[in-house]
Amino acid sequence: MIKRIKRFKKIRIHREGTDTLLYGFIVIAAIALLLWRLVDNKVPFWCFVVVMATVYGIIINFFRCPLRFFPEESTEKVVVAPADGRVVVIEEVEENEYFHDKRLMVSIFMSLFNVHANWFPVDGRVKFVQHKNGNFHKAWLPKASEENEHADVMITTPDGVDILCRQIAGAVARRIVTYAKEGEDCYIDEHLGFIKFGSRVDVYLPLGTEVCVKMGQATTGDQTIIAKLK
Repeated sequence: MIKRIKRFKKIRIHREGTDTLLYGFIVIAAIALLLWRLVDNKVPFWCFVVVMATVYGIIINFFRCPLRFFPEESTEKVVVAPADGRVVVIEEVEENEYFHDKRLMVSIFMSLFNVHANWFPVDGRVKFVQHKNGNFHKAWLPKASEENEHADVMITTPDGVDILCRQIAGAVARRIVTYAKEGEDCYIDEHLGFIKFGSRVDVYLPLGTEVCVKMGQATTGDQTIIAKLK
C-alpha cells in the first residue's frame, strides 16, 4: 500500500505549450495590428486587443498543467481518470491486438477547453509503449479507438494485472506525446503524456472490474476514480 502525501494544488503552463504560446502571441499580435490598419483606424485599437486577448486566453487555458495529487491515502486497486473530459464509452469490447479476449473499455473525450495533460491511471510498471499511425476521425466516434493514430501504454499493476491506456488523436489533434518509458515504474500523480487539441483516452480493464463512473459524467484527471480492480 502506498501512502499518499497531500499537497496544495498548483496551476502552471505545460511545457508542450511553450513554443505554441510564444509564436501564437506573435501571430495574434500581428493579426490584430494588421486588421486595425486595414479598417483605416475606424475601430478603436482596444477592440482588437480584447478579441485577440480572448483567443489567446483560450489557448492558454488549453495548455494549463495543474499540479495534482490523488486525494486518497492509498491507490491500491484504484483506477483514476487519465484525463479531464467526459465519459463517452463504457462497454465490453473484444481486444484482439494485445489481450485477445474481452475487456471493459472506459473512454474519456477531451474537448478543446479541457486540460490535455494525461496521467497514469494506475500505479505499476510500464510493460511497453507503442505508437500506431492511423486516421484522424472525430475522437468520439467508436472507430476512432482502433483506426485513429494512437499511442498504447501497457501498465502492469503491483498485483500483476495488465491495464492498457490508449492516447488517441482526433480530427484536429495531430500530435500525441508520450512520456511513459518501457520498464520504468509509474505512479498515479505522474504525467503519462499530452495530446494537443481535442482528443480521447481509452482505458482497457479486466472483466469484472467495478466501474465507478457513468456515461456522460465529467472527469478530472488524477482525481476521479473511474474503476476499482478486483
